[in-house]
Amino acid sequence: MVSSLAHGANTSAVEVTNISGHGLWLLAHDKELFLSYDHFPWFKDRAVKLILNVEELAQGHFYWPDLDVDLTEEIIEHPERFPLKAKGI
Repeated sequence: MVSSLAHGANTSAVEVTNISGHGLWLLAHDKELFLSYDHFPWFKDRAVKLILNVEELAQGHFYWPDLDVDLTEEIIEHPERFPLKAKGI
């Protein structure tokens, strides 16, 4: 009888799939999320390597350590519910 071992943590559960002049696309668990620079100014005019370095702290909770940006899926999907608390860099 063959037994399967539990899989380890998925290290690629989240990734930035595209960066454009309007914003960026984040892919997490087969769901694509768009972050416009109008709603998320912290990403505008930043180095690509800083934007690409994203971690998922918990499912639906994303963190960009190089930018010190912390967002949830709900904030990304409904930015109008969460007025900006800080100015873009």
